[in-house]
Amino acid sequence: MNRRRLLQRFLRYVKIDTTAREGVKTYPSSPGQLRLGRLLVRELKAMGIEDAEQDDFGIVLATVPATAPAPVSTIAFCSHCDTSPETTGKGVKPQVIRDYRGGDIELPNAQQVIRVSENEPLEQSIGHTLITTDGTTLLGADDKAGLAIIMEAAHWLMEHREIVHGPVRLCFTCDEEVGRGVDHIDIARIGAVVCYTVDGHGCDEIDVETFSAESAEVTVRGVNIHPSIAKGRMTNALRVAANFLARLPRDRLAPEATDDREGFVHPLEISGGVGEVKIRLLLRDFETARLADHAAMLRQAADATLKDFPQASIDIQTKRSYLNMADGLVREPRAVDYAEKALASLGRTARRTIVRGGTDGSRLTELGLPSPNLSSGAHSIHSPKEWASLDEMLLSVQWVVAIAKTWGEEEMLA
Repeated sequence: MNRRRLLQRFLRYVKIDTTAREGVKTYPSSPGQLRLGRLLVRELKAMGIEDAEQDDFGIVLATVPATAPAPVSTIAFCSHCDTSPETTGKGVKPQVIRDYRGGDIELPNAQQVIRVSENEPLEQSIGHTLITTDGTTLLGADDKAGLAIIMEAAHWLMEHREIVHGPVRLCFTCDEEVGRGVDHIDIARIGAVVCYTVDGHGCDEIDVETFSAESAEVTVRGVNIHPSIAKGRMTNALRVAANFLARLPRDRLAPEATDDREGFVHPLEISGGVGEVKIRLLLRDFETARLADHAAMLRQAADATLKDFPQASIDIQTKRSYLNMADGLVREPRAVDYAEKALASLGRTARRTIVRGGTDGSRLTELGLPSPNLSSGAHSIHSPKEWASLDEMLLSVQWVVAIAKTWGEEEMLA
């Protein structure tokens, strides 16, 4: 694999501001995503991938042509162009640390420090080339590491036509970070039997489960009147909302109190005034059926609150976001089996893991395209302390190539 080319690719991508924006009706939500997509198309065409194109929604599709002497199934790889709105992605100044010697990493600006005590994977990264931010922005390894990995794997396959594989479809989406990554994806247009998102952390992990997810919007309506004549007449929606939120558990079913396979109810955003308040919450669980229990808990809290504020009203609306990919992966066991076999062919062992979140693969799987998630070498994502390991990214490139090869070989033998 071309280590230098992979690094230069990644550094090019992270310097383009592709921050997704919440609440924007346009798709994609930011112009930088279109700019990055155009760059990807140019690079793909320069590799000799003639059908590379960016559609009206900014989604990039392309095909690495098959080399197998007989027809075999088409597989796909997917990553997303946008970065999280939680931390700015404007003006990213990546720092390259070659041959990391261990210890805390002081970032150039904002007095930020990536501490080993908070980043256990650093202990396994001695000798790696690491890429960090300067401390004022995120890095964007989520998911530009995935982009760079898939692009480098595609380049390698185009350069090494002796590797036997079927058609390999590439799909680069937009606005994944705001839950709209596959809003304009046509599964039939991808035309694959499985898809692998490259959007995980670390190396040699294959995510086979995600949360099932819903969002909830709670509208609290009070009675507003001038405070000078408010006695016995005003019902302050802010106080009603505070009462409602105080009834939600903090020692359980909260992100700060859960881990592993525990779900949560997460108040995310609140806005409004005396007359009306809106609260946005996330409902998450690995067991899809439990989402209904979480929504019921919100309604119970609302009912109890209204006993204290009988003149108020509370309306709760929930909306499905995505489902646990495990529910769909069982329909195509080769998706995971062949990925594990591919890594074994490289002398490595895959670790099946779960994601306390979701990926484009969650929705793709729900839509009928089984899509487990692969490691991308990213760490501490969505943060000014985000970092990535070039060595782990290179391992992921090898894995992507090996997956394409394994699918080709297995189907030729079938």
